[in-house]
Amino acid sequence: MIDWLREDLPTALLGAAVTLAWLAVIFVPLEWARPRWSSQPRLRRGLATDLAFFAGQHLVFGALVAWILTRIYGLAPLAALADLQGAFARLPMALQVITALILGDLAMYWAHRAQHSFACLWRFHAVHHSSEALDFVAAHREHPVDGLYTQFFMNLPAVLLGFSYEAVLGLVAFRGLWATAIHANVRLPLGPLAHLIGSPQFHHLHHLRRRDVGNYANLAPWIDHLFGTHRHGEDDADPSRTLDLGLDSPAPRTYLGLLALPFRRWSDLEGEQVG
Repeated sequence: MIDWLREDLPTALLGAAVTLAWLAVIFVPLEWARPRWSSQPRLRRGLATDLAFFAGQHLVFGALVAWILTRIYGLAPLAALADLQGAFARLPMALQVITALILGDLAMYWAHRAQHSFACLWRFHAVHHSSEALDFVAAHREHPVDGLYTQFFMNLPAVLLGFSYEAVLGLVAFRGLWATAIHANVRLPLGPLAHLIGSPQFHHLHHLRRRDVGNYANLAPWIDHLFGTHRHGEDDADPSRTLDLGLDSPAPRTYLGLLALPFRRWSDLEGEQVG
């Protein structure tokens, strides 16, 4: 532990700071130039909490995901898929990546629906939905247990298809950037492509309170169309409107309080289940 604090922590802190700086360079100008909700304060309530979640993800959670992936690659059952992996490896690289992303989103679609359908999963996922404002930082409000669950299903197809450890880490980074983008306070109409490619408008509707929940996919909205869970709103909605986000019951506003939220009395969160 002492060695990690002395040798690895400074590197991890620098990496987290550089990542946050790059995300700010990308998304802050977009959120200022084309806000989905112009009435949302830039220094909003809950920003410090979401920054704490960001730090926790990059200092602890990211390393844990990488460690778990190395353990998965050591599992013997993967050898039984050698024929499938060999056939998949003969496909063009671009097709391999697209296939892995689509299958990952399909797996995550059903895993995400389960999070909204089963109370034992919802109590962890509720932390993510407790945010009362959406921007590129709010994307990182995620309980570590919920995050591990998400990463498992999202990356399982790529692992089974024989992607290398380094390639899967690349997919993790890409999906992290995409998740940040679809939570950003950005108005980005895609026209007909909105049915094929996930956008902030598409995912914002998933976070609205007192609304028929849907839009479970991240990358591919057509998956929601396929299974009848696609929801849409007015793309020309008044940008001065306030968001109706969060949980029906009051949620803690601190980082530690939200980490403890899933362990509150069962009845406190069961009514929040929205599937």
